[in-house]
Amino acid sequence: MSLSDNLEKLANACGVAGREAEVRDLMAELLKPYADEVVVDKLENVIATKKGKKNQPKIMLAAHMDEVGLMVKHITKEGFIKFTKMGGIDDRILLAQKVNVYTEKCTLPGVIGSKPPHIQKEDERKKIMTYDELFIDVGAENREEAQQMGIKIGDPIGFEGKYTKLYKDTVMGKAFDNRVGCAVMIETLKQLEKTECTVYAVGTVQEEVGLRGAATAAFSIEPDVALALDVTVAGDVPGVREFDTSIKMGKGPALTVSDAGLIAHPKVLRGLIDAASENKIPYQLETGLMGTTDAARISLTRQGVPSGTISVPTRYIHSPLGLINLKDAENAVKLAAATIRKFSK
Repeated sequence: MSLSDNLEKLANACGVAGREAEVRDLMAELLKPYADEVVVDKLENVIATKKGKKNQPKIMLAAHMDEVGLMVKHITKEGFIKFTKMGGIDDRILLAQKVNVYTEKCTLPGVIGSKPPHIQKEDERKKIMTYDELFIDVGAENREEAQQMGIKIGDPIGFEGKYTKLYKDTVMGKAFDNRVGCAVMIETLKQLEKTECTVYAVGTVQEEVGLRGAATAAFSIEPDVALALDVTVAGDVPGVREFDTSIKMGKGPALTVSDAGLIAHPKVLRGLIDAASENKIPYQLETGLMGTTDAARISLTRQGVPSGTISVPTRYIHSPLGLINLKDAENAVKLAAATIRKFSK
């Protein structure tokens, strides 16, 4: 299957932070043809190993499987769901969104509602409604009926949004942060075929709530070098200054120089840039973003791991739907594979 085919499957799956089982199983299935071994560790990271030669570096690729979403916090006596946020979500994008509540029994569609604007006071209409003022309506008449439907405290809630091809190489879908990185990692392992280095392709859990899976996986693997495969903010939309971010869709993957959690190791960053130049792969450099990636946590594991990040420019991350240019993802694959080959002794 192509990168686009894999991305469609992954993006349409449910994987709210801490509840990544559906994506985990899919990742294990998609990685298996290109790995010598696929295991799931105690925290439920997926680790696919492609064995290289002895005395060659161990390279860890990390792509987080979780997506931002919601979780059932309370069911009102009227049958409405109050929720908490899992990961960083702007309250302004929540109202009127269609969602899915994932119960043990089934998946229930619902919509995020609020007090109708028609009966709000003027000052109420002007302010942003915070998530604790909102609720999810699944059609239940009361709490007992909602519970009979299978809803309970702690059930994950995901946004509804199907993978869609737009114009030319642009695609739209749910959870592109970070199913794009997952699809890039699968394709990288596929393109490597044989490798001098031993490569560990890791689908990590709970990145959106503290980079947790990357920490335990890296401790176990003890890699010599690590690359996080993720997405980053594409700033080519109205209202964004180039000072804030100059990263654009269609101009190649972005390489992190520094962000809130990582200063890319000089040797890794140089290896990425040299691999891109030698193979005529377009790339962009970024620095100063408030967020970070799994590379931040991996870099501090044990005695330290030289780490870097390859990110695919993505519009509207941490919202119900994101946009990417598939060419950027394909070039991220080429760059990851070329860099791994370059790190062979």
